[in-house]
Amino acid sequence: MKNPEIDQSELSGVTQMILNLLGSFIIAFSMYSRIPIPQVEWTKERLRYAMCFFPLIGAVIGLLVMGAYSVCSSLDFLHFRQILPVILPIVITGGIHMDGFLDVIDAKSSHADRERKLEILKDPHTGAFAIIGCGVYLLLYLAAFRELEPHMIPAYCMIFIMTRALSGLAVVTFPMAKTSGLAASFSGAARKRTVGIVMAGYAAGAELGVWYLGGPVAAAAAFFVSLFVYGYYYTMAKREFGGITGDLAGYFLQICELALVAGLAVVSHWV
Repeated sequence: MKNPEIDQSELSGVTQMILNLLGSFIIAFSMYSRIPIPQVEWTKERLRYAMCFFPLIGAVIGLLVMGAYSVCSSLDFLHFRQILPVILPIVITGGIHMDGFLDVIDAKSSHADRERKLEILKDPHTGAFAIIGCGVYLLLYLAAFRELEPHMIPAYCMIFIMTRALSGLAVVTFPMAKTSGLAASFSGAARKRTVGIVMAGYAAGAELGVWYLGGPVAAAAAFFVSLFVYGYYYTMAKREFGGITGDLAGYFLQICELALVAGLAVVSHWV
């Protein structure tokens, strides 16, 4: 017969693990979304697996975008149907990834040395190039989304999971540009092997989702587009910044999302 004290100890360990995973979930959603959720203390145990829940925010965004598109279509609100899916991801995330994108645009546009670029990333002020970049990005995104044929919208909603999975994978595998900051904090605290496997699983699942919802051509387009942008991200970040930061992670997520929308838009006219 087992010792009841040992059973109780094992039960306590499982309970603590579940509570830590719940804390990881809350940290991910409270940091990377504006979805109302209770706040918890950022402990080392909770940070270990916080990145594992990052792609779930993409799943929520995809569902809300699909819902908004369907409702607007049923009500014959054609302009809202085309614009809301472009705006919703930014609203749901609070613009945290777009903020990183704009900071990187400013830094890259300075053509300064590495140290100066890293300083610009930390500067809270918005430069002219960031404003121009934001306008160009949103116009390109809107144009690409309007080119999407309706039958490709469900497949498009999978890209929010894919981009976050690849971004999370980069955080635990790419070199860091500095030892401080949000990306460094998540990377340093994460169980990198476990998080990397989970992120790869999310990415594979999203790819299969694109295949199921959009067909093999759409899946092939999503795979090669994301692979190209991922490779560019690694090369550019290492060359110009010495590694990645939280801002660069946001930059990657936004450009990968834009590239995937454009790729699926092209494919949607062929299949």
